[in-house]
Amino acid sequence: MRIIHTSDWHLGQNFMGKSRAAEHRLFFAWLLEIINSRQVDALIVAGDIFDTGSPPSYAREMYNRFIVDIHRSGCQLIILAGNHDSVATLNESREILACLNTHVISCVADDSSNFIIPLGTRTGETGAILCAIPFIRSRDVTLSHSGQSTEEKQQAMQQAIAAYYQDLYQQADNYRKENKLCVPVIMSGHLATVGASTTDSVRDIYIGTLNAFPASAFPAADYIALGHIHKPQKVAKSEHIRYSGSPLALSFDEAASSKSVLLLEFEGAKLKQLESLKIPVWQPMQIIKGDLKQIEKQLKSLPDSFELDDEQRIWVEVVVSAEDYINDLQTHIQKFAEDLPIDILRLRRERKQQASALQIQQKETLQELAVMDVFERRLREEYGEMDDSDKENRQRQERIRHYFKQVLEQLETGTVTGSSQAE
Repeated sequence: MRIIHTSDWHLGQNFMGKSRAAEHRLFFAWLLEIINSRQVDALIVAGDIFDTGSPPSYAREMYNRFIVDIHRSGCQLIILAGNHDSVATLNESREILACLNTHVISCVADDSSNFIIPLGTRTGETGAILCAIPFIRSRDVTLSHSGQSTEEKQQAMQQAIAAYYQDLYQQADNYRKENKLCVPVIMSGHLATVGASTTDSVRDIYIGTLNAFPASAFPAADYIALGHIHKPQKVAKSEHIRYSGSPLALSFDEAASSKSVLLLEFEGAKLKQLESLKIPVWQPMQIIKGDLKQIEKQLKSLPDSFELDDEQRIWVEVVVSAEDYINDLQTHIQKFAEDLPIDILRLRRERKQQASALQIQQKETLQELAVMDVFERRLREEYGEMDDSDKENRQRQERIRHYFKQVLEQLETGTVTGSSQAE
C-alpha cells in the first residue's frame, strides 16, 4: 500500500499582491507525475486546501480539475478541512466528488463512523484504514460553561480532542479485527502539537481554544498524518507522527526550507518505508538583511544565485539594520534593484530597532497608555515600514485591527462568546 501525505495547499493565496496560481499548477502537475510513476494508491490532504473560506473562482477550478486528473490516475483521494477552509465551500461539491473516488471531510459530525474510511489498493484490496479527522473546533467537541478560566477551557478542549481521537481509533481497530485485516490504522489531523516549529505564515490567533496538543495524547495508530504547520517535521521525535508541510513557501521565512510530500509504503500493518519527496522551487524568494551598503551588494549579486527563466523574477523581503533614520527609505532600496529581475515585496526595519521605538519616552508606562495605543505600536513593530503598494499587508493589518476592536468591545461589554480568529 502506497500513500502520499500532503497538506496546506492554500489554493488562491495572494502573496503580498502576487498570485500563486502558476506555482500551484506546476505543483499539481509534479504531484500527478509522482502518483503515476510510483503507482500511489491513496493521497491524503491534511487540511487547508484553500487559503480563505471564499476562494477565487480560478482556485476552485484548479481544485476540481486536479480531482478529475487524480480520478483518472486510479488514486483514491481524501480531502480534509483545515482552519482556513469553509465547511460550506467544501460541502458544495462533496456528493459529486464522491463519484470520483474522493472523500471530502469538512467538519466533525455526530456520527463518527462515517470517518472510518477503508483505503483500497489499485488491485481492489483494503490496504489501510483511515480515521479521517479534519480541523476540530471547540464547539464541535466541548460545551462552554460559565465561570471557566482560559486554562480550564484549554484543558477541556485538549481532553475532548484526545477522547475523540481515541474513540475513532477504537472503531478503526474493531473494524480491522472484525474483518480480519492485517492493515495499518492511519489517523489524520489539522492542529498544532507541542514542540512543533512554526513559521510566520502560521498566523492564526486563537482565543479560548487549543494552542497545542501533546503528542502523548494521540492513540497508538500506525501513522498520523498532520497538517497546519508549514514546516515538514517529526512530532516528538516519532517517525510515525509527521507534518508534511506546505508545498509552497507561504512566507519569506519559509523560503530557506525545502518543501516536500511524504510517500509511505506499508507492508501488511507495518510502515516499511517513509520517503520525503522534495518539491521543486518554482518561485525564487529571498530575505536580504543588513545596512544599506550590505543590502545594495546583496541585491546586485542575488540574480547570480538563481537559474532564472527569461521572465522570472525574485521576490525579496528587505530587513534594514541601519540604526540612523533614513528619509524615504523605500526609494533608496528600490534604486538598488533597478534593472534587476527583483520585486521587493516587503521592506521593514530590524525588530530590535522597532521594539526600541516603544521606549521613546523613558517614563511612559502601560498605565499611561490606552489599549489601542499598545496594540497599534505592537502592529507597527510587527510590520514595520512597507511600500504603499503593499496592499495585502495593509489589508491584513486592517483585518487584524477590526478583529481586535471586536474582541475589545466584547470584553468591555462582557459579551464574549466562543472564539475569534484573525490573520
